[in-house]
Amino acid sequence: MSSPPTYGSVRFSGCRALAPAGSNSSAESLDRLYPAVGSSKPPRKRTTSQCKSEPPLLRTSKRTIYTAGRPPWYNEHGTQSKEAFVIGLGGGSASGKTTVATMIIEALDVPWVVLLSMDSFYKVLTKQQQEQAASNDFNFDHPDAFDFDLIIATLKKLKQGKSVKIPIYDFTTHSRKKEWKTLYGANVIIFEGIMAFADKELLKLLDLKIFVDTDSDIRLVRRLRRDISERGRDIEGVIKQYNKFVKPAFDQYIQPTMRLADIVVPRGSGNTVAIDLIVQHVHSQLEERELSVRAALASAHQYHPLPQTLSVLKSTPQVRGMHTIIRNKETSRDEFIFYSKRLMRLLIEHALSFLPFQTCTVQTPQGQDYEGRTYSGKQITGVSILRAGETMEPALRAVCKDVRIGTILIQTNCNTGEPELHYLRLPKDISEDHVILMDCTVSTGAAAMMAVRVLLDHDVPEDKIFLLSLLMAEMGVHSVAYAFPRVKIITTAVDKKVNDLFRIIPGIGNFGDRYFGTDAPPDWSDDEDALST
Repeated sequence: MSSPPTYGSVRFSGCRALAPAGSNSSAESLDRLYPAVGSSKPPRKRTTSQCKSEPPLLRTSKRTIYTAGRPPWYNEHGTQSKEAFVIGLGGGSASGKTTVATMIIEALDVPWVVLLSMDSFYKVLTKQQQEQAASNDFNFDHPDAFDFDLIIATLKKLKQGKSVKIPIYDFTTHSRKKEWKTLYGANVIIFEGIMAFADKELLKLLDLKIFVDTDSDIRLVRRLRRDISERGRDIEGVIKQYNKFVKPAFDQYIQPTMRLADIVVPRGSGNTVAIDLIVQHVHSQLEERELSVRAALASAHQYHPLPQTLSVLKSTPQVRGMHTIIRNKETSRDEFIFYSKRLMRLLIEHALSFLPFQTCTVQTPQGQDYEGRTYSGKQITGVSILRAGETMEPALRAVCKDVRIGTILIQTNCNTGEPELHYLRLPKDISEDHVILMDCTVSTGAAAMMAVRVLLDHDVPEDKIFLLSLLMAEMGVHSVAYAFPRVKIITTAVDKKVNDLFRIIPGIGNFGDRYFGTDAPPDWSDDEDALST
């Protein structure tokens, strides 16, 4: 049978299968692992060019810092519009899959790429199996060694943009560690492993399948070096395991899956032509998935009545007077900060009244019973949208003892005008908390929607999210309420208009710059008046 068509030094697999190595019985044993090639999707069209600008990152001697964020992965309705693009990397043990994945990530020059290794999903061994593993008599290269149910569930959640917990496998003790690491959704997911193509359901989740084809002698040398230096094995044990399990498993289970690959990469990481073609294809897929959320928000929900989920602090003479001071462009920075803090405290106290409470009876110092109320939830967590949102943290801490605080950094892309997620730090088990999301001003609601979407992706129930802002525009209120009808929106005032630059009218100016004493850029908007330095 002829080889798949070759472009440069990359082999693209068509609909006909490569002749599998091994006997007919080996081929038959694979029937339960993957579907017939004829039933697969047709090969994707290759991209021929890709414009490449300066990479959106800064490299220092110690780390790489991305200067571009994750664009919206949801539409104006708040729901995920397109799933993440998943690349599956298969190949034999020590073929260079992880190195190829790293090269793809570096060549893509985009943030929010998740690398998921199959090595994290080995099954928990019984005591007898652990004894076999200690003597190199357990087959880690068989499909049954992997927890495919957990792999599929994890990859599905990641593809949907959700936060997931990944087990950490200890190859020295052949067991899972107690700690699990957290991965959050990305635009691109790279899943690599020796059995990446060895399950029917798993194959359905892969948008692009790449097989790394490396000479067996090179793979053996790499495995010897890795297992001895990184996993504490001795040379005799490594060779014994290779001859008894690794090589037979490659011949029976791994090499035949090469026919399922969209792209076969000979020589692994040394094949730069293949890497470039893969990167071009992924870039084209990402371009097709780009969304314009802010423009959609600006044209939607006009002239609708304000939603019932909105609560505006009563405009007493005191509240009106404080708004007069902080809206006045002649107000000094000291007075602006002082009266803003007063308003924040009132806003936080008002918001806490919407938390769930239950009846509670206590005894007073006079020995009398008093029937009162107590918070009936588990915990309260505050999450600030940097930079302006963090100015509300002291007010929250002042009235909520031991409150946990998280942060989300969202900035506007100056070229697209869309919000981008740059950074987040959320407390553990936030899904069980009532979350107070804080930003000082909301105009179109684009940044607030992104922050709410992040919380939902971390399994925070929508009705447990409270969006707090000193000042909101009607457009922002409608945008958030339409997308997330169970989120409680709480503010001290709502202005009717937003101008062409997305600034609230009459507004308050750039809150972050007035509070911190910095100069606003000429193209700032009230959704992102908190651009960080």
